[in-house]
Amino acid sequence: MRCQAHYVTFAMSRCWLVIVAIVCLSGVVAHAQIDRLEREVKAAAGRDVRIGVYTNIRPDCTAGPLPAIRLIAAPAHGAVTVKRATLKATNLRQCLGVEVPAFVAFYRAAEGFNGADEFELEIGLAGDRKRLQHFRIDVSAKPGVGQGI
Repeated sequence: MRCQAHYVTFAMSRCWLVIVAIVCLSGVVAHAQIDRLEREVKAAAGRDVRIGVYTNIRPDCTAGPLPAIRLIAAPAHGAVTVKRATLKATNLRQCLGVEVPAFVAFYRAAEGFNGADEFELEIGLAGDRKRLQHFRIDVSAKPGVGQGI
């Protein structure tokens, strides 16, 4: 089975929501394929920031099995968590309205940390395909906190 990833980006109240829809097509994959994606994210120390939404939508607009998510390299100055959610979308490719299960990944920098952090996730797709997502996080002090000036 061969799968293709389609990205849809929505602007939602000062945050960007990136939806990764995995659409499976008929075919045979002879060996595991690994794609690599680099992402840069800005975050405030001590606050959650959404880094990804992962789901599987079939061509007939039904939900497929959720992808496996594995933390390959942990962040040095924060934590990554994954929560289960329901994705509701309209006009997504040929699907006029869809409601499917999804995983939502969050990053939270340690309280008081200011600087750069990075980590890597492995997303296991259907057909033995894997996608590595390397995240570079720019962590800044909380907005509104004085700099001692």
